[in-house]
Amino acid sequence: MPIFKKDIIIKPHITEKSNFLNETGVYVFKVSDDSNKIMITSAIKKLYKVKPVKVNIINIPPSRIFLRGKRGTTPGFKKALVYLKKGEKIEIA
Repeated sequence: MPIFKKDIIIKPHITEKSNFLNETGVYVFKVSDDSNKIMITSAIKKLYKVKPVKVNIINIPPSRIFLRGKRGTTPGFKKALVYLKKGEKIEIA
């Protein structure tokens, strides 16, 4: 179980779709596998000094890949969609 707030939120999940969501006040983060909505909400409050309205969690399962003649898997992860009030922003570098 993560002890520190920075252990809960691993990093921002930056994709074309997440950049589009950022304009509407929704931010996407990769989070630790054993975190829950309450832990993520408190971590966002501590790290970014904003209060989320809502948090949704999505589990991305590992997927099979075939690369250069070898089989493998991509690791799965957990991501959180953090909804903020209108007008609030998070600066993601």
